[in-house]
Amino acid sequence: MARKATPPTAVQPKIYLDAGQLTRGIERLQQRIVDLDAFDLNTMRGGTSPELQALERSIEDTLERCFGSNTTAANRYCEAYNLHLRMLMWVSGMPDPDYKGGTQKKIGNAKALLGQAINALKADLEDLEPNSPVAAPSRSTTPGDSTRIFLVHGHDEAVRETVARFLEKLGIEVIILHEQANGGRTIIEKIEHHSDVGMAVVLLTPDDVGGKVGGELEPRVRQNVLLELGYFIGALGRNKVCALKSGNVEIPTDFAGVVWTPMSGEWRTALARELKIAGYEVDWNKVMG
Repeated sequence: MARKATPPTAVQPKIYLDAGQLTRGIERLQQRIVDLDAFDLNTMRGGTSPELQALERSIEDTLERCFGSNTTAANRYCEAYNLHLRMLMWVSGMPDPDYKGGTQKKIGNAKALLGQAINALKADLEDLEPNSPVAAPSRSTTPGDSTRIFLVHGHDEAVRETVARFLEKLGIEVIILHEQANGGRTIIEKIEHHSDVGMAVVLLTPDDVGGKVGGELEPRVRQNVLLELGYFIGALGRNKVCALKSGNVEIPTDFAGVVWTPMSGEWRTALARELKIAGYEVDWNKVMG
């Protein structure tokens, strides 16, 4: 069973982060809260599970990145990675401990502590001089409507409908370009007109084929999808663009820095986590339902 989070006695001085580090720290802490929300208590056996242990280590590592090791702030939040219920004494014949209920309470406490940690980093971010180079807001912080998502797609209607219906199930308005009125606008003007969204979801599906002259043809994403992918990376920032890859398709090397998720297994959970980080309200009962 994982060790109890006991802070050492020699306290280290506070660490100082620049604006970029503070912003990344806030995002990482928000992701840990999402991970706590997504944890399945049914995976526990005898009061623990590999998933719970990994979650403790992940939270501990994130807090250390944000607040250092054995600082006053780090010690303040150390109970956030103490997720295991520990029995001081248990005698044969006594009722089995309520590990799930106890762990659920600890998860609630951990989320509250991580919320406090996020507020602390936000306060540090606000304290930076507005005209300081490190405090200058990046393009990725541009606010958008966190009730709407722009869905970029190719010719695979089945994939498009699957993702669109999932997003609508979460109460999010999905903007699909061809469903919007033209209003005398060109395609790029329509994209610009509807780009006031909190996030873009881009579907990478093998709709075309291509290759070098004289080489073998390989499945590729449609050119309009790549164009819109690049547009939204520039308009919203990479952290507000989620790419879902379906099937065997080549990803251009220019987009090697874009994180994409395969549409297999737990892709809904992965997408929901990205939505949460981007500022969307996520009902995990609907995600799992």
